[in-house]
Amino acid sequence: MTQVATDVALRTLEQLAAHSFDFATGVPCSLLNGLFRHLESPDTTRELGLTYVPAPREDTAVGIAVGARLGGRNPVVLMQNSGLGYSLNSFTSLTQIYGINPLVLMSWRGFDHTDAVEHDIIGRELLRVLDAVGIGHVVLDPEDPARAIDAAVDLHDDGGRAVAVLITSGV
Repeated sequence: MTQVATDVALRTLEQLAAHSFDFATGVPCSLLNGLFRHLESPDTTRELGLTYVPAPREDTAVGIAVGARLGGRNPVVLMQNSGLGYSLNSFTSLTQIYGINPLVLMSWRGFDHTDAVEHDIIGRELLRVLDAVGIGHVVLDPEDPARAIDAAVDLHDDGGRAVAVLITSGV
């Protein structure tokens, strides 16, 4: 991972912390490697006031985030877009019904058709899937990650709506 990617990851987490996000959970993805590196660093999490709990699957991460929210935390979930399939039921039958929607940082594998073949279909259809289930979305610009986080937070409306920040290149 390059230093530039690490800086984008840190700036993204700093912006989340500036918006009072204080809890993160998720399933690692190579495109989100920099984010996970920082989340696994006690120095970074202490400095940003973040608690990080790894999850074995994306639907579990959504459940952990809901529990954190019920416990007074402001959670963010990190996942690969291919994990959206695992977690769709968690979004549609748990978070949306009860209005406890975590913000999601989601890698957009296959968006540019240069990824592994198993990412082609979900990459091509991701926006339609998110729209179909009422999950808002914003694409992260690596040059200005704060803008995407700010826009996602505005759409997120304090957890009232599920919103995914889509990440198209490694951070």
